[in-house]
Parts: sequence; structure tokens; C-alpha cells
Amino acid sequence: MDRNQIHIRVDCYAGFRGEETPRSFYLGEKKLEILEVISRWVEPDYRWFKVRGDDSGVYALRQDIRSGNWALIQ
Repeated sequence: MDRNQIHIRVDCYAGFRGEETPRSFYLGEKKLEILEVISRWVEPDYRWFKVRGDDSGVYALRQDIRSGNWALIQ
């Protein structure tokens, strides 16, 4: 495991094309609502989202395409 990542739980919304977009995520017990998806991109093994949380923080979220697992990348 990369030491600069934290495994997280993410709640998503699947749009009309079936692509999942994160709507909120959990840091421990704290739920952060995603107010804005700043950018998104795809790599061969991962989907990335740069988001702004309701705490005004900007976060990089990464989803492993094969497993579906999410991580917060620091």
C-alpha cells in the first residue's frame, strides 16, 4: 500500500451514462459532502477526481477500476 493514501468509503451518483461520480466521502466517522468536482481524468488502472468538500478542502480521490476501491491521495 502506498503510504500517501488513505482508503475511504465514497458515496456515488451514477448519471444517465452509468458513470459514477462521487457525491460524498468519509474520513473516519466524518462525512464530507462534495460541493464541486473540479476535474476528473482516467488512467489505465484508476479513475481520478479532484474535488472540493463542504469544509472548503480540496481532495484527490482515486478509484481502482478493477476492485472499485477508493483512496484519498495526499
